[in-house]
Amino acid sequence: MASATTSPREVVGKYRTIAVVGASKNPGKDAYSVPLYLKGHGYRIVPINPSANHIMDEKAYPSLSQLPEEIASGVEVVLAFRPSEELPDLARQAVEVKRKYGRPFVFWAQLGIENDEAKRILDGAGIPYVMNACMRTVNSTMTM
Repeated sequence: MASATTSPREVVGKYRTIAVVGASKNPGKDAYSVPLYLKGHGYRIVPINPSANHIMDEKAYPSLSQLPEEIASGVEVVLAFRPSEELPDLARQAVEVKRKYGRPFVFWAQLGIENDEAKRILDGAGIPYVMNACMRTVNSTMTM
């Protein structure tokens, strides 16, 4: 079951620019198909993957903390497709980006991904979060 400090439906309905940490080049993985679905439904996708230059015809960046200012200042949601144990580090990167640019507005960990330490880090920085929920599923229930 999802845990959240904000409404997943509100996030999907309100924000359009998503940094996808762990975006995959492999079409067989959810870390590819979910962002591709979102891109096809009008969201701007910013892939984060240290081993890719481009994913889904979008320039990829090595990490959230290495996004150029003009990109980072537009990111509204950080969507994590990384193991749960990596979430605290990603949460710290999101906090640093928010400190510099006033964004992201929300941190989202995909279905099956959740971490209590990351929740504490995000709470401490005032970044709402959704964890253990699929952004594609939430979006598809809104468009029915």
